[in-house]
Amino acid sequence: MNEYIVDTQIKPAWVQYPPLFQRLVEQRVVNLCPWHIFTASDAMSRMAGLAVRYPSRHLFPFAYRQDNDDLACWAPDIAPRVLVIHDFASPGWESREDFSDFTSWFRMAVEETINWD
Repeated sequence: MNEYIVDTQIKPAWVQYPPLFQRLVEQRVVNLCPWHIFTASDAMSRMAGLAVRYPSRHLFPFAYRQDNDDLACWAPDIAPRVLVIHDFASPGWESREDFSDFTSWFRMAVEETINWD
């Protein structure tokens, strides 16, 4: 079992890992400073916290940014889009970016890695 993929028995049924995500974690491409892919246990822990902080939203975080509280998330009503939210912001102020799919988000993460000092 891959430590970055949440077991189907405990992950939300609406979470479907994109093929590119699966390939990246299988190849251990999980640290793209400043972005990092969550381990399965960390993803579930952060998801529980998001549910408390943003009870009107259903968010599944799969990556975090190391220099702030930004999280890359999937949501059931907008799949396959990726939302970047600023965790711990006041409800209604958390949304930062919206990508059409995981590949678009990944391209941004690679670009930020290239420019990271």
